[in-house]
Amino acid sequence: MRKYIIIFMLFVSNVIFAAGNENNYHLNGADMSIFWTIPFAGILLSIAIIPLIAPHFWHKNFGKISAFWALILILPMLFSYGLSITIYEILHVYLLEYFPFIILLLALYTISGGVRIKGSLRGTPVVNLIILIIGTFLASWMGTTGAAMLLIRPIIRANAWRKHKTHIIVFFIFLVANVGGSLTPLGDPPLFLGFLKGVNFFWTTKAMFLPMMLVVTLLLIVFYFYDVYYLNKEDSKVAPIEKNEKEPLSLEGSFNLILLFLAVVAVLQSGIDSPIKGKVIFNPMGIHIEFQNLIRDFLLLLLTVLSWTLTSKKIRKENQFTWFPIQEVAKLFAGIFTTIIPAIAILKAGNDGDMKSIIGAVSTSSGEPINIAYFWLTGILSSFLDNAPTYLVFFNTAGGDPSILTTIKYDTLLAISAGAVFMGANTYIGNAPNFMVKSIAESQNIEMPSFFGYMFKYSIPILIPIFIIVSLIFFL
Repeated sequence: MRKYIIIFMLFVSNVIFAAGNENNYHLNGADMSIFWTIPFAGILLSIAIIPLIAPHFWHKNFGKISAFWALILILPMLFSYGLSITIYEILHVYLLEYFPFIILLLALYTISGGVRIKGSLRGTPVVNLIILIIGTFLASWMGTTGAAMLLIRPIIRANAWRKHKTHIIVFFIFLVANVGGSLTPLGDPPLFLGFLKGVNFFWTTKAMFLPMMLVVTLLLIVFYFYDVYYLNKEDSKVAPIEKNEKEPLSLEGSFNLILLFLAVVAVLQSGIDSPIKGKVIFNPMGIHIEFQNLIRDFLLLLLTVLSWTLTSKKIRKENQFTWFPIQEVAKLFAGIFTTIIPAIAILKAGNDGDMKSIIGAVSTSSGEPINIAYFWLTGILSSFLDNAPTYLVFFNTAGGDPSILTTIKYDTLLAISAGAVFMGANTYIGNAPNFMVKSIAESQNIEMPSFFGYMFKYSIPILIPIFIIVSLIFFL
């Protein structure tokens, strides 16, 4: 048996390291049926439904469920297209997209988990507003996951004295866990995927600034009136302050902020012009692994190790830091990035593929993009599926060429980016930090709305009118 395994591994190695043109290994989406996207739909529906109806089962088996849907795709691909094409497509998506994506999330999550905000905060409308503003703008630079994990516990502690505080957590999800990640590829996973595809780092900052500021301003105004209203319903409108609670504000583990800055530098260096930019250092099956990207990923991993090693275990314990959230994301996205392969191939086939109806919905008969349709279709799918792969699907639907999307089709890429980032707030499952924030709040005995309660009480009446305004101003 061992002999056959060695022979198989040698054969696979020969396939991987064989020189050749990558075009020899690509799937032809025009020849693929829409049924090849069933595993992709299956894993996304599993993420949406199983945690709601069988949370304990999901908690124990989400990795197996992700692997199941990946195998449901890989085995038929091997049979239909052969070993070379299957290996190439999986290597391509993992080496160029999945591993950089997970490494960035791991670095931001670990570093932000090493910073603890200490001190006495009293949850008044003004104090809560300030925390939300700080968290919103931090999210673009330390990621929505990092900013949410950094500030969710301080805002909960600040409002521990209040009975009515569910709305505070909901607006925290809106702003810090979603909209705040709009300004850089560090902020939200879909924007980082765009960066990996070749979108300039600061294009995102320039393009998303005005739409983000509009949404943030409107949400903060609405939040302030909500918070004043609920404060007036409290038995006491002034927070009790005990003598032993008068602790000045301070930061523990603040050196992690330096590591966070270095993480930004590491990402930036991979996107700027330099003597090493474009230099291919590794070329399995024609997949170009560029030197500056390897440097970025190595530096991010190094910063992760430094943060974990140098940060006091006491700080992480008081932050209730665990590896579970990043493990969940890594396992689920391993399946998502695998099963999305046929969907992208079919979309790339354009009107020759089985998804021509989607392309028709976002394009005129002459092929011109309908930007308002891109905004709403990207946003709606980001609400119920996951905003990172949804962004990727519509990025490729719009042509997938960053040099065109950031210039000629500037508004189209803006519509896709805004839809993916903003509307991840519409449901608990739209963006990874949403469920994390909900879980932490519930562990602190804050009663959070159900899946549909969140939508019908908060996101639909508050967010949808704001998004209508955004679409009329920027995409009509």
